[in-house]
Amino acid sequence: MSTTAQQEVTAPANVTTGNFVWHELRTTDAKGAEDFYTHVVGWQAKSSGDPGGIPYTLLSVGDIGTAGLMQLTPDMLAGGMKPGWVGFIGVDDVDAYAKRLEQAGGKLHCAPQDIPTVGRFVSAEDPQGAVFLLFKGSLNYAPPRPPAGSPGTVGWNELSANDEQSAWPFYSGVFGWVQDSTMDMGPSGTYRIFNTGGAPVGAMMTRDPSKSPAPFWLYYFNVADIDAAATRIKEKNGQVIMGPHQVPGDLWIVLGLDPQGAMFSLVGPRKQ
Repeated sequence: MSTTAQQEVTAPANVTTGNFVWHELRTTDAKGAEDFYTHVVGWQAKSSGDPGGIPYTLLSVGDIGTAGLMQLTPDMLAGGMKPGWVGFIGVDDVDAYAKRLEQAGGKLHCAPQDIPTVGRFVSAEDPQGAVFLLFKGSLNYAPPRPPAGSPGTVGWNELSANDEQSAWPFYSGVFGWVQDSTMDMGPSGTYRIFNTGGAPVGAMMTRDPSKSPAPFWLYYFNVADIDAAATRIKEKNGQVIMGPHQVPGDLWIVLGLDPQGAMFSLVGPRKQ
């Protein structure tokens, strides 16, 4: 994440710990990914190049940054990184939460790092291997956010774990997430919906090993018309893996792959 991008996502000092404050795509073709997501989701893109780092593109709803994307470097690719989305979880003390995360069985990918005048972050994974980042901004304000459900915002954060029942104590213990409700999915087990002190923001479940080789976080982007958005995925050479499929709340979801192989989901109403 570049300096300008981190300024966009910096949260106030009293941010509720455990909120997802930013989402980022790491890809093998930044320009191709920009072309795909601006068409499919409707984001506006603008460069946020950092002279001392990796070029970074902001994806925004109007003037408000919602997500970002960057190209994987040769070193990142050599280290095994593949195209994918990752979420940043806000905390009030990155170092303290990094220690708490390790004590709970998680793993750090590096030591916590500062970006002067912007914030502090660290890349990590839970005990089962799902990747996320911790982040704390250094500014005392945050830009206004669009209303929940607005097209282009992130509407849901979903963990497919090796074992949901053991993943839940880790996240609730480290971040204070609260169980909101559960859904019985039959042979697939429990779908555990959680909140961070307000409305539900995500859920976790046990993954199907035949469909996903490793645990991962999946992010859902809000769209105004799910069928039109699914068509746009195909228009830009992405793949619709599943859906449109109806979910509670009279909404529909689509699971997709972008042309570089990163998985994502869309959520929105059906206009037809």
